[in-house]
Amino acid sequence: MNAQEIILRPAQPTDARDLSIIHIAAIKALPATFYSPEELLAWRNNRDRPDNGNIFKLIKADNFWVAVIDNVITGFASYIDDELIALYVHPQYQGRGIGRNLVEHFCDRAREQGIDRVMTTASLYAEGFYSRLGFTAIARAPHYLSKGIIVPVTKMSKKLVA
Repeated sequence: MNAQEIILRPAQPTDARDLSIIHIAAIKALPATFYSPEELLAWRNNRDRPDNGNIFKLIKADNFWVAVIDNVITGFASYIDDELIALYVHPQYQGRGIGRNLVEHFCDRAREQGIDRVMTTASLYAEGFYSRLGFTAIARAPHYLSKGIIVPVTKMSKKLVA
């Protein structure tokens, strides 16, 4: 699939259910390699079914963007200034450049604001993905999930070139 078929647009309140579906499906598809089943359940906010609006409250960010292919929302990213807060692609669409497009969009927007370095907090599953996109690991850190569950994540950064 080439980049021309992936359309990025700002998320709208009516997208909330689709974003929740993607969030839950992406986490459910992960094996219990780095995190236990209980930790993965907490990561998806103890949900097996999507909700219709809480995703915008749960993932606190100023900017939400969705990736659309053939009128289907396939992934989303959210960010605040220089920090990528969340990136999820539905498992059925992974490996098609959607995540890469969303990250590049985030970096482009940061660059337009005069930001020369961006950050993200990567799950242990996503470290390799971000490394391939030029991010460097800074440190392991705790990530606080619901019900007091704490999991290790990796803080990562990327220097943006003009």
